[in-house]
Amino acid sequence: MMSTSNHLKLAAMAAVLVVAGCASKPKPAPEAPPPPPPPSSAVQGQVESTVVPGSVQDFRVNIGDTVHFEYDKYTVTSEDRDVLQRQAAWLQKYPQVRVTVEGHCDERGTREYNLALGARRANAVKEYLVNLGVSSARVGTISYGKERPICTESNESCWSQNRRGVTTITSGAATS
Repeated sequence: MMSTSNHLKLAAMAAVLVVAGCASKPKPAPEAPPPPPPPSSAVQGQVESTVVPGSVQDFRVNIGDTVHFEYDKYTVTSEDRDVLQRQAAWLQKYPQVRVTVEGHCDERGTREYNLALGARRANAVKEYLVNLGVSSARVGTISYGKERPICTESNESCWSQNRRGVTTITSGAATS
């Protein structure tokens, strides 16, 4: 049997272990804040851009190069007229630039039918740009039909992305 003094010693050791286990660890000192960024020549609130005005990237990023069409249609929608108006203004600002409008379709229909529909879509975009003052000599057209999809799933969301007209710059753009 254990004596009373051994019981007291055992109880004291258990109490010390319990208190030691509950003690909190000291928190590490906070790290120094990162150094401030170097001063910028940009005006406060503006983002510096690496896009060269008059370049292909300028056209794609700031103007937009794609319009979309309804199923089996080649008329320019009201939503896409703004894009084509911006394209026409940009092309008038950079008169040395020549473009080609690509007509694309979704996967439904025959190859021949979609090549013809793609041609009508490309011509609809060209006519819209010409009506806004762009010289027809600067705008070529080509149809890819369903041969160059950007989305390959067989559903309406994907098909609507493939029914498009894409204005591509073929010459005269600034280089970056």
